[in-house]
Amino acid sequence: MRLAMVAGEASGDLLAGMLLGGMRTRWPELQAAGIGGPRMAQQGFDAWWPHEKLAVRGYAEVLRHYREISGIRDALAKRLLRERPTAFIGVDAPDFNLGLEVRLKAAGLKTIHFICPSIWAWRGGRARKMAESCDHVLCLFPFEPELLREHGVGASYVGHPLADAIPLNPPRQASRAALGLGETDTVVAVLPGSRRSEIEHIAPRFLRAVARLHRQRRDLKFLLPVSPGLRTMVEPMLALHAPDAPVRLLDGQSHAALSACDVTLIASGTATLEAALYKRPMVIGYHMNAISWQIMKRMRYQPWVGLPNILCRDFVVPELIQEACTSEALCAATLAWLDDDARLGSLARRFTELHHTLRRDTARCATDAIAQVLHA
Repeated sequence: MRLAMVAGEASGDLLAGMLLGGMRTRWPELQAAGIGGPRMAQQGFDAWWPHEKLAVRGYAEVLRHYREISGIRDALAKRLLRERPTAFIGVDAPDFNLGLEVRLKAAGLKTIHFICPSIWAWRGGRARKMAESCDHVLCLFPFEPELLREHGVGASYVGHPLADAIPLNPPRQASRAALGLGETDTVVAVLPGSRRSEIEHIAPRFLRAVARLHRQRRDLKFLLPVSPGLRTMVEPMLALHAPDAPVRLLDGQSHAALSACDVTLIASGTATLEAALYKRPMVIGYHMNAISWQIMKRMRYQPWVGLPNILCRDFVVPELIQEACTSEALCAATLAWLDDDARLGSLARRFTELHHTLRRDTARCATDAIAQVLHA
């Protein structure tokens, strides 16, 4: 069994690593190569290019890197068409993977896409392209397969692997002990994103909010997980925007920070779902290049941006997007969680229900679906 795979950023690498673990249980001699990161490498994946090459967010940012990314995709396509793996699995990164999958499928290679693009939220026209691109789609959310089948795309609901990886009852005390925190400490986890463009646009706003929070609540402690390679970006921002706040930078360890915290200030993205599975109250913030935002907001189909709100079909947590993502608003929304026990209890119940819905042993379900596609 020889598979080619592409995962385009840290969250995709995490999901692909889990999938590889499940496939290796079924096919111990599996060989997999393409574009990926450290979680995939732990499963024996051979990365021809690192996943950071594709970790670009927003139209304006993509345009700046278009030539390099396009060159990588072309080179990868030529190599795969020459080597003819058993199948190609694109993990998220739809702007990169769907175009590649069209080319591979037209040449007779089996193509599987892991994670349905958010066609229910924006850019619904992608559903038509997926019919050209994918032999099968592995869906993380229960409402997606029916939507795809309406467009002639085969799909399976496999649950979300994070719901398997994160315990139903998060180990809050153990996480605090591991991070050297006391049981009575009030802790804010600050997660401004895992991409350079996110750090550039979001981290200064979050850190100014941290400075305000520190001025208003001197007892607060702050944890800021930093993705590999981004510490040199974050440290000067911290010194500039929140020099006096007790912010502890962590190398990765975002799950430990979410498990340990009382509330999180968090960038919109997969991390918000992780926070929900840890049953943590959150304030979702996001800011991006103005041109990219103008394009994206015209394509939105729903009032929600954050995954917890989309999945709950309600504003269960606040969202402060673009112009609304100010330090004042972020600070106020964060403080509002800390002294409202009834609201916290209600949120924990909603998130527990969501956790049960998404917990499906994703690695096994996805591997079963892949085996059916490949008749293996």
